[in-house]
Amino acid sequence: MMKSRWLQYLCSRRSWVSAGVLALACAPALGQGGAAAAGQAASSAGGAAGDGELVLAMPYVVPPFVGGSKVRTPETPDTALAEELAQALNARLRAVRAVPAGARAAAPAPTAEIALAYLAPGQAAPPAHVAVPTGYVARPMAIMRSDTDIKTWEQLRGRSVCLSEGGLYAGMAATRYAAIEKIYKAPADSLIALRTGECDAAVHDEIMLKELLKLPEWKKFSATLPPGREASSAFLVPRDDPHTLAVAKRLAAQWKSARHLAALNKERVRDIAFEVYLDQVVADCH
Repeated sequence: MMKSRWLQYLCSRRSWVSAGVLALACAPALGQGGAAAAGQAASSAGGAAGDGELVLAMPYVVPPFVGGSKVRTPETPDTALAEELAQALNARLRAVRAVPAGARAAAPAPTAEIALAYLAPGQAAPPAHVAVPTGYVARPMAIMRSDTDIKTWEQLRGRSVCLSEGGLYAGMAATRYAAIEKIYKAPADSLIALRTGECDAAVHDEIMLKELLKLPEWKKFSATLPPGREASSAFLVPRDDPHTLAVAKRLAAQWKSARHLAALNKERVRDIAFEVYLDQVVADCH
């Protein structure tokens, strides 16, 4: 294990990613034969998960699901991908939150073998680490009612913008465009607020919103603002951990060849749309 001193490096080098990555409460297994093979290899080798637990740092970790509460799908697939890496290493995933630079932590920063972070184009991995791209590229995008008078990002000034707690873009609209941000628990809650008129726009990840707008029930909310700057999701693995590095690279290659991320994102968007339906449409029937 190694101290997560480089987590401060990540937080201090953030570009437009001002908050963390939402995690999945119940991440699905990869279901690929290659992952099982990688897991068998991990059981007989050392590496980050040699003790049976993979401690992985993220800027945001979703609290555990509480029985009786609403099921909510997070904005990005990051924790699902982290779970799949842990499975490939025959390990349990323990996600820990990265401590922002300059923050006063009540306890020492947790130890973490690797991290999942977003890197802007040209941004290098921290010293002594290798970035293994997952293949997921995030860009902020806004959607609004089709009859909106907002045509540019700059016109968000003084307007209300819905975002999700722990998402990638909290703080961006307020800082860059002087918008009034309203933070909700998850994308479904933010999108419900947009549909009911609580917000003038909703800002989420481009991949999620473009898939959502393919659904007929979102036709009245198809006005968009052009996507912003991109950042690529990557595992940051210590250079001196060749086993974990090899497993991460192999898994990322499998995801790419199987178009795993495309399928995962479609499934997640269907879940988000259904969550909105249950809260808005079904609730109106009672």
